[in-house]
Amino acid sequence: MLLYLFISCFSIIFFIKSLTLKPPPPWATEMRLLSPWFRKDVSFFLSSRLIKNILGLAYFTTVVSKMSLKKMSFTSKVDNFEEVEESAMSILDLPDLVLECILERLPPAALCSMAGVCSSLRSRCISDHFWEKHMKKKWGRIIGPAAYREWQWHIALRTRKDSSHLKQGKPKGLMRVLSIVRPSWWIKSKVDDSSKQCSLPDDSIMSWFLALETGRFWFPAQVYNRENGHVGFMLSCYDAELSYDPRIDTFKARYPPHGRRAVATERDVPWERLRAPPFDTSPHDLHISDCLNELRPGDNIEIQWRRNKEFPYGWWYGVVGHLESCDGNDNYCRCHNSDTVVLEFNQYTAGSRWRRATINRKEHREEGNEADGFYGGIRKLCNEEEISTWKRLWPSEILE
Repeated sequence: MLLYLFISCFSIIFFIKSLTLKPPPPWATEMRLLSPWFRKDVSFFLSSRLIKNILGLAYFTTVVSKMSLKKMSFTSKVDNFEEVEESAMSILDLPDLVLECILERLPPAALCSMAGVCSSLRSRCISDHFWEKHMKKKWGRIIGPAAYREWQWHIALRTRKDSSHLKQGKPKGLMRVLSIVRPSWWIKSKVDDSSKQCSLPDDSIMSWFLALETGRFWFPAQVYNRENGHVGFMLSCYDAELSYDPRIDTFKARYPPHGRRAVATERDVPWERLRAPPFDTSPHDLHISDCLNELRPGDNIEIQWRRNKEFPYGWWYGVVGHLESCDGNDNYCRCHNSDTVVLEFNQYTAGSRWRRATINRKEHREEGNEADGFYGGIRKLCNEEEISTWKRLWPSEILE
């Protein structure tokens, strides 16, 4: 039995070997003469066997490769981790122009967050190029040259305080010896404790923006209808120092003392009642008018007015009116040729002493008296936005 099995196996092996060494038999060329269904069955059988062998080989190769990869990952774990880190893409790998476009579209809060990611992004995110746009968009309408000058003084004063603090903290005794051995040690110990978390350049626009946004910096501006629309200041605009309250998106205002009045304060001042001063001058200085020869009836104007010589000027809204000798007909009106200019404040009743005032077109400086107050410089309003702001603040009732 064993001999028969051995002979059979040997014959089969020999036959298979002969197939691999000899060219195909002549009947193989006659395969095309067989029926299509038979050829299909044979080809399907051979194909299925071939596919199974290929899949088996692929599966075996996959298993072996996985085992080798696992072995490699365990034997060189640190090297692979470094390669993955190097192959991972960072935002810093973007082209400079693309990264700049992304940063330009970030709001201030997101730009601050990006600045805290790494030193490279920080140097980009604190650039004045990005923050100038945010400053103009949010604060440009109420920030003027006077506010910028105040900020520069604030920086200079803080720098002087920091330098004097370092001088007062000069090391003595053993600390002085240590500072000679390692000079930077003493300076670091004094500076890092106080400004470790705030190394932003003081003269950067981002620093100024954050000082305004947090309310730490009081800046000069002007407030319409001061003191919550007090009847004595209706349709006027006065200088004040302002501080922003980010919790409720309003401002605190401090009005300077004048005469016997102490400093007046006001809270919850909305954005709509604020503006930057139209001129970079003190509220006690007379504005030199350059529009007197252009004034005609119907023109919208602002004029300086103060109660007495000790008070600062405020800007009051009015319109140019007609002379008493004119009937108001535009076809026959010659008021613009007269040296006398009539100013009307129509928020007051017709019989009020505050309703009308006259000035001299050629010789106007400051005119008035202690009873009616003093009228100063005049500016003609040509901006429709300014005119609409005054009309929006118009009182609901006529004043006496």
